[in-house]
Amino acid sequence: MRVVMVSKALVVGAYQRKAEEIAALGVDLTVFTPPAWGDRRGTTRLEALHTSGYQLRALPVRLNNNFHLHHYPTLARELARIKPDLLHMDEEPYNLATWLALRAARQQGIPALFFTWQNINRRYPLPFSLFEQQNYRSAAHAIAGNQAAAAVLKQKGFQKPISILPQFGVDTTQFMPPATSLSNTTFAYAGGLLAEKGIDLLLRACAGLQGDWRLEIVGEGDQHDTLVALAAELGIASRVTFRKRISSHEMPAFYQGIDLFVLPSRTLPNWKEQFGRVLIEAMACEVVVIGSDSGEIPNVIGDAGLIFPEEDVDALRNQMQRMIDQPAERQQLAQLGRQRVLEHFTMKQIAEQTVEVYRGVVRSA
Repeated sequence: MRVVMVSKALVVGAYQRKAEEIAALGVDLTVFTPPAWGDRRGTTRLEALHTSGYQLRALPVRLNNNFHLHHYPTLARELARIKPDLLHMDEEPYNLATWLALRAARQQGIPALFFTWQNINRRYPLPFSLFEQQNYRSAAHAIAGNQAAAAVLKQKGFQKPISILPQFGVDTTQFMPPATSLSNTTFAYAGGLLAEKGIDLLLRACAGLQGDWRLEIVGEGDQHDTLVALAAELGIASRVTFRKRISSHEMPAFYQGIDLFVLPSRTLPNWKEQFGRVLIEAMACEVVVIGSDSGEIPNVIGDAGLIFPEEDVDALRNQMQRMIDQPAERQQLAQLGRQRVLEHFTMKQIAEQTVEVYRGVVRSA
């Protein structure tokens, strides 16, 4: 089975393990990415870290970094050259890149599928609403990253088969517990420094903590200066370290140097947490996770971490203090977290489920 996957997410080196696992299952796989991709969190250039068993190529991209309008002008020619059995467009159905790719696939008689995280039923203006409906008709299958995204597809009239599985898992041979336990209590957040991520709530929660603790905040975004000022205003600047975003291959060492990871996301009218991949990375390293109840977070954590009502600073502080005061419970949750990842979220498991989708689509075609 020959498959072409187009994925801007696969500029991230750690995510490429999924492609290796797919290829190891007997798929003749070609992956196309842009040379780089940037958003409000910063820019990532293509990291060719895991490239065994498949072809990874950067394609020219127009309107790079524009989520809705970027596209690949040479993709149709590449499809004609490769003649795949399936096109996996790892992109939302309302984007121009998906519309052009699925149109090319349809013209060449290639079955295609798309991926969606969109867990809010949003109505898009023209031409994006037209792209969306045309892609619904063109696609043979859809992969939804969570239950809510699958529900949105159905509400909008998508009538083809839908598989529910996250975009990526975790390579548990890289994301592992540290060799030695830590002596201090270090909380951390990694990701975009954006309003919807609720890092201001985390700082306010820290301001009332008792005992020996530190906080590491890793990432970039338009809230950086505001958050630095807030830490100073709260009188906790000496305990808070801000670091720029780090590459994907450095993330295991980052998790191995902390005790607890907090994802305090807040729901906005146009966004709620779609998965929270950092949670399963931290859990794989036996780092206790604390998350708000925004979007998919409770479903990812399950009973292997702590959940608090979003925007509730006191509830978050109480859970953080509980983890400082109860080292035995902390250890138990840390072990439950890694076990949950091993049972549900390994990169190999996600690859196996993805290949089953491929086989079903090709058989139907």
